[in-house]
Amino acid sequence: MDFFFKKRKNRLLVFFGAIIFALNLINIILNTPMVADQHWAQKIFYVHVPSAWVGFLSYFIVMIAGFMLYIKNDDKWDDIGLASAEIGTFFMGLVLITGPIWAKPIWGTFWIWEPRLTTTLILFLFYLGYFMFRSFGGNIERIRRQAAALGILAFINVPIIFMSVKFWEPEIQSHPQVEMASQPEGILYPFIFSLITFTFLFIIMLRFRAHTIRLKNSL
Repeated sequence: MDFFFKKRKNRLLVFFGAIIFALNLINIILNTPMVADQHWAQKIFYVHVPSAWVGFLSYFIVMIAGFMLYIKNDDKWDDIGLASAEIGTFFMGLVLITGPIWAKPIWGTFWIWEPRLTTTLILFLFYLGYFMFRSFGGNIERIRRQAAALGILAFINVPIIFMSVKFWEPEIQSHPQVEMASQPEGILYPFIFSLITFTFLFIIMLRFRAHTIRLKNSL
């Protein structure tokens, strides 16, 4: 950790990240409107959706890192892939926690086995298996290459989740289909700011975690 913060760029990133995150949190609590029948649960929307975005972005990086490992045969791509997988799984876990809290006042229950929720849970469980596979031990180069293949394969589920509201019949759909472009400014602008904040947070977390993994592997 000390080596990471020795770089001025990293210190500035963390400093500005903390400020932006605090401003975003204050803005969500104090300035965003409450929707009828949802009340305070509506504010979870500004965490739930950006968390899903960061989770998908993380898994996209895992896929790219997997391809680059095969192309370049450079272990740094395994470090990036592992770091991004950890971050993505953290945020997808956050999605699976905030989603039911947001859903309770709308559906009257925390969980419904509808397509988007189910496919999101499958993706989360797949990556838990990804980490279990990496922890089994064995030939490190073989594990890295097979983990890269798993990361590439797992990303197939991301577009399935995104398009799940269109793949299955409306009768079995419960997940809200929000058209952000049609939202009033009081919802749209805070949402965009939260999306930017979470993306910036992802960049900081990826730099830090990839650095610590690389440092650990060099010992």
